[in-house]
Amino acid sequence: MKLPRLFAVGAILLATLVLEARAHVTASLVAAEKSIQPGKPYVVALRLKHDPHWHTYWLNPGIGLATSLTWSLPPGFEAGEIQWPAPIVLKNAGGDIVGNGYEGDLLLPVTLTPPANLAPGTTVELKARADWLMCEEVCVPGNANVSLKLPVTTEPPASDPEWSDKIRAVLADLPRVEPNWTVSAYRGAQTLTLTIASLEPRPASVPPPKDLHFFDDDGLVAYDLPQTVKADAHGGFVLTAPISKDAPKKLAALRGVLTSDSGWSVTGSRRGLRVDVPFGTIPPPADESAAQGPARPATATPRGSLAGTLLLAFMGGLILNLMPCVFPVLGLKVLSFVNQAGNARRKVVIHGLVFALGVVLSFWTLAAALAVLRAGGSQLGWGFQLQSPAFVFSLAALLLIFALNMSGVFEFGLGATAVGGGLQTKSGYAGSFFTGILATIVTTPCSAPFLAPALGAALALSTVQSFAIFTAIAVGLAAPYLLLSLFPGAVKVLPRPGAWMETFKQFMAFPLYATVSYLIWVLAGQIGEENFQSVLFALVLIALAVWIYGRWNAPGASAGRRSFGLAGLLVCGAAGVWLGWPKSPQADATAEIVWEKWSPEAVARLRAENRIVYVDFTARWCATCQTNKKLVFGSGRMRKVFAERNIAPLRADWTNQDPQITAELAKYGRSAVPFNLFWFPGREDPVILPELLTSSILLREIVASGSLR
Repeated sequence: MKLPRLFAVGAILLATLVLEARAHVTASLVAAEKSIQPGKPYVVALRLKHDPHWHTYWLNPGIGLATSLTWSLPPGFEAGEIQWPAPIVLKNAGGDIVGNGYEGDLLLPVTLTPPANLAPGTTVELKARADWLMCEEVCVPGNANVSLKLPVTTEPPASDPEWSDKIRAVLADLPRVEPNWTVSAYRGAQTLTLTIASLEPRPASVPPPKDLHFFDDDGLVAYDLPQTVKADAHGGFVLTAPISKDAPKKLAALRGVLTSDSGWSVTGSRRGLRVDVPFGTIPPPADESAAQGPARPATATPRGSLAGTLLLAFMGGLILNLMPCVFPVLGLKVLSFVNQAGNARRKVVIHGLVFALGVVLSFWTLAAALAVLRAGGSQLGWGFQLQSPAFVFSLAALLLIFALNMSGVFEFGLGATAVGGGLQTKSGYAGSFFTGILATIVTTPCSAPFLAPALGAALALSTVQSFAIFTAIAVGLAAPYLLLSLFPGAVKVLPRPGAWMETFKQFMAFPLYATVSYLIWVLAGQIGEENFQSVLFALVLIALAVWIYGRWNAPGASAGRRSFGLAGLLVCGAAGVWLGWPKSPQADATAEIVWEKWSPEAVARLRAENRIVYVDFTARWCATCQTNKKLVFGSGRMRKVFAERNIAPLRADWTNQDPQITAELAKYGRSAVPFNLFWFPGREDPVILPELLTSSILLREIVASGSLR
């Protein structure tokens, strides 16, 4: 089949699909009243009637496109925004969440304000173009020109018998603030927490809110992941929702709709509760205390005596030895006791005491830091240092080095990890002390049974009592190793050193690798996508650094080889730290280009503003796309040009299937990414750029367009 004929067949098939799909959603413009008065606001509604199983999208669609109206009104008229009813969670036939939107017979109200000098006795025609995306198993854009003719009168308008009650019902049920409910919001590193408090009892005849779900306006929440809801003893709720990986970095307030299938008003109506609150700076209470209700103050005295709290703290510290986040590092200490078996009892005891000293001093340091920061007005929780991306990166790199050491990639710093036979030297004791410190550092993400109430008390009591509780936790954590070192009989039952130890050591590296993976996952929620990619490559460089050191510092290596190995360690290690060190959010905000999501509507809007538009069709799995980003926007020069020339950057992310992006690529005869183009003011067609980009290529096109002098 010849190419022109193939294109013709494809165009016919595409047109057939569009015409067939357009029938699945029909649009019209309806009104509650039969006439319009000069200067009086007038409510109309876009009616979208969906076929069964078809849907359109809400203000924040999740994935998809929100319905829009472009008005063509008589002179002097003003049109308000669409007033969105409470949406539902949209799912496909397989039960997977595909967005936020609507099904069935939908009315989207809009308030129009006519001019005060509108002449009575005339007729006005209200026109608009409606655009939507309709989906079932496939998604197809739809549009329609809708209109409504109305007479102008000075008399009160008569109600439309078909639409008056329906539109008024939609308006009455629109999401709004309810006086008997208050909402507070806290944004964590990976989750959003909403605390919903009831200010007055709900009548017994009205069922309590149920099946709560939060829809946010700004793309903060991961729309396709489940949310958890817990009720408290006071009629309120705590809702936790995962934050999207593409969430805006700087949001001062949370805006959205909280839905309940049984309604929010005291009569059981109003499915949507409007939320517009600033983010709080104090984290919500932990799950263990949430059931106590919002009326309990954060500084309340914990129940029970101090002695009981200390016992809980000791037991919690003891059980920490079994936690996944602690066991990998403590495995290093177990291995050191295996190595010590058969040595002088005095040395074994000293190692146990030094290890315990490292644990206790580390917990005291944490207690002191919490006390100082709390005295300065900060509200902190257990594990607060893991909220620092720099700390998490450093800990991940350190544990990766330990794991590679145990895997046999290199050998140095045996005393620092308490592994090996250097127990006769001073560095051996330093290794035991350091292992105690490291055990404390990795303990903080965990909250073992009995530990949560003890920590809650430590964060609320006086400084002296807090130190006592932290000491009890430390003693509990170190107790098994103290007992093992103080009682020689326990040490004697350990296996004797032998060749098996190397296998055991290498096996113990894998829990450390798992801990590194966990820390990388934590870090992914704290930094941007481009920065996270740098962190992954940075850890590869750090691994390369210690491999070079181990490869060129084998026993018997010449001085020249050892010097080369040391130089490789320093150069690659420094490069890894430089590349992966997390940048501050303030630096990122000023340095990086802020991309807007691509859509044909966004291109049209920005071109209407007479701006240069740069469109990047990309995907995370496209290596060339990632290279282009580094080559073009890796230096400040291009970012400065974009800022000075007010160039609008749009990103069409094709990481997941997107029919709209696929169709746009096909318009230019493309079926793959990268694909980049410039829209310049005054030109009908865009400038298509080559697949592999540099900043000089972009600058040349900008200069050629006359936009850069």
